[in-house]
Amino acid sequence: MRQKRAGKVIFYNRLSTIQLFNISEICGCQVMDKFQLILEIFAKRATTRRSKLQVELARLKYEIPRARAIVSLVKKEERAGFMGLGDYEDAYEQDLKKRIARIEDELESAGKDDESLRAFRHRKGFSLVALAGYTNAGKSTLFNAIVNESVEARNMLFTTLVPTTRALDLGGRKALLTDTVGFIEELPHWLVDAFKSTLDEIFLSDLILLVVDAGEKPETILQKLSTSHDTLWDRIQGVPIITVLNKIDLLEEAQLEALMEEIGYMAPNPVFVSAKKKIGMQELKDEIIKHLPAWSFYSFSLPNSEKGMSVLSWLYDEGIVHRVEYGERISVDYEAREDIINRIKSLELNPDEQG
Repeated sequence: MRQKRAGKVIFYNRLSTIQLFNISEICGCQVMDKFQLILEIFAKRATTRRSKLQVELARLKYEIPRARAIVSLVKKEERAGFMGLGDYEDAYEQDLKKRIARIEDELESAGKDDESLRAFRHRKGFSLVALAGYTNAGKSTLFNAIVNESVEARNMLFTTLVPTTRALDLGGRKALLTDTVGFIEELPHWLVDAFKSTLDEIFLSDLILLVVDAGEKPETILQKLSTSHDTLWDRIQGVPIITVLNKIDLLEEAQLEALMEEIGYMAPNPVFVSAKKKIGMQELKDEIIKHLPAWSFYSFSLPNSEKGMSVLSWLYDEGIVHRVEYGERISVDYEAREDIINRIKSLELNPDEQG
């Protein structure tokens, strides 16, 4: 490495502090492992206060187990005697822990605001749909295609650190779609913990769209699906998953069939799309509707009066009005979530139900 005059050497495997130090001494340049590289990229992508705090929290959690070794290695020439740096090391580690606690408190407060917002959206009848998947699978491109937005979508890792949420038109069903940070292989617990408030957008959703790059080799797709399922499985508590196989414009039909034979067992509820060319968007929406929390169908009538018209206007905001007929009374065939149906019944505007 000295002969090649490398400025930086990056290892795929995780390295201990001792390994990083010794290799950097041999190479004569900066040495880092995969997770340090990820943190470096995250730091460049972070634009909001929350994302910057999450990146800093991840860095501090990564550094804590190494704190004593880092100080010992950097300051080893300054030792007054055996364990002479003990007080210094303890102070350094305590400073890290205090900073971690302050950041966690601030992020926890933001997380409570998120929980309140999710609860409010549910009360307003919105189903919450999250885009998930391995990084660089085309999530942001799909997001743009399905909601007609222009979120940044570039051929690079981790362009989405800050979740973006937009309304998703499902022909009457009210839903919100959120684009989130991509998964990575062997996602370490400290990174999951640091980005909990971001990943909760996935874990606490009503439905997950798991995006896969169908143009990759089957063994690569299986590995990435496995990584994604490992990240999700213990946290989503039975939330349905739709596997969105993206970039199908790169494959012939026979290739797609062969691909599904190899990966089908890891790809629940598959839908085939090309986000770039906007192929399969309606099929994806139909599949989303199929897996959203069930709504109830209800037929009733309203008084043909100012009050009845006001209720009818409210119904259009809260669910799907399938049929309206005007006569002495207004006959309505309606579909909505259960709490809205119960509110309609409690209004006692239908004489057949007044007894």
